[in-house]
Amino acid sequence: MSGSTFKSQAPRRMGPVAAKVSGLLESKYLGWIALAAALLAPLLTASPYSLNVMTTAAIFVMLAAGLNIVVGYCGLLDLGYIAFMAVGAYTSGIVSRAFDLPLFFTIPAVLVMTILAGLIIGAPTLRLRSDYLAIVTLGFGEITRITANNLAVTGGPSGIYGIPKLLTFGDFSVHSPAVFYYVTILIVAFFVLASARLGKSRLGRAWRFVREDEDAAEAMGIHTYKVKLMAYIFGAVWGGFAGVLFASHLTAISPKTFIFLQSALVLMAVVLGGMGNMRGVVVGALVISLLPELLRDLSEYRYLAFGLLLVVAMVFRPKGLWPARPHEDERTGAEPQTAVDAAVSRGESR
Repeated sequence: MSGSTFKSQAPRRMGPVAAKVSGLLESKYLGWIALAAALLAPLLTASPYSLNVMTTAAIFVMLAAGLNIVVGYCGLLDLGYIAFMAVGAYTSGIVSRAFDLPLFFTIPAVLVMTILAGLIIGAPTLRLRSDYLAIVTLGFGEITRITANNLAVTGGPSGIYGIPKLLTFGDFSVHSPAVFYYVTILIVAFFVLASARLGKSRLGRAWRFVREDEDAAEAMGIHTYKVKLMAYIFGAVWGGFAGVLFASHLTAISPKTFIFLQSALVLMAVVLGGMGNMRGVVVGALVISLLPELLRDLSEYRYLAFGLLLVVAMVFRPKGLWPARPHEDERTGAEPQTAVDAAVSRGESR
């Protein structure tokens, strides 16, 4: 067998331009560049409408980062994720109004309630898989919305209005549109970074093994039930804190806000961006949240155009706009595994 045969089977090398683009996309400084761009955005347009849209998009990014822990890292299909946002929003609204506190001081209560929500949905149901788990999470989302719609403490169908500001220092309040936008960006950046670090941690590797093959992961000694439960708890905390920001942003919440469509949009952002890749999830969340606003000039046809663009994107990028890299590609400097590989690397032939 000639050496040309080995060379024909070798992976194709990228051109210099493609290599530079790939290096830029994988740069560790890309996140800081994106954060700087978000902080500088109000200098380009600071109208109340623009700040409202950008703040809503940032909160949506945080929701997508939380759902990516459940779906992207651990591979658990959740169709009722918006329920965790509802738990956080209602908890902060009820506690802040009852004790006349800024929303910042309701964070301990929100943390406790979201962890309980993650345990309530996760503990009895995470032994289910695939379609059955998806149906249970969908039911959990609807149960949460219907419960909020029928309880007096949640305001019933009218919801809760007049929610206090996030934080106040004397005459200074972070609720002005520009200041609240910057606070939201910093909080969301922290949670996105924390989610990315979780994915690279020991727990994140266990989530990845469960996603790829749960039976094999359990055979290798991973307690799959505990690992999946931790994914739900972390996802619930992310959703609950997004609910706090959402309640502070709108100063009013109602059950109509937390419908199934919102869960579907968050899931769409994770899938469109690239499940398991936090950078791709951020891009997907920005596309899902900002594209309808960019198409507003199309009037009643904007959601038709929105849907068509999503279909086109998924046809040409079935793994997402920015899919996670295969784990085999992450190894660098590895020596050839076989005698044939060693011969190829030396340019020898038999």
